Amino acid sequence: MRTENVEILSDQTNAAIVRHPGRAFPGVLVQGDSLHALCQRADSACKEVGRGKPGFDELNDLRNALWFYLNHYKATLMEHGIALPFSEQQSP
Repeated sequence: MRTENVEILSDQTNAAIVRHPGRAFPGVLVQGDSLHALCQRADSACKEVGRGKPGFDELNDLRNALWFYLNHYKATLMEHGIALPFSEQQSP
């Protein structure tokens, strides 16, 4: 872990806009629990549309991209001994 200054353009809850040093454009900081919720919604949408149906492949690509970010987030928190801000228990 390292500490650097970032530019905070907006600190709106669940939608902070920050620019990392060395980057030309800012990014949106999505909280881990919000990212987890987006992944769950993408899973539900893929299930609802159904494999092989129109639009499924594009939706599944979006779902996979969200899960990539969430898995990176989870691995990073685990590496630093930080608890997840959400439960990974599957709902019935």
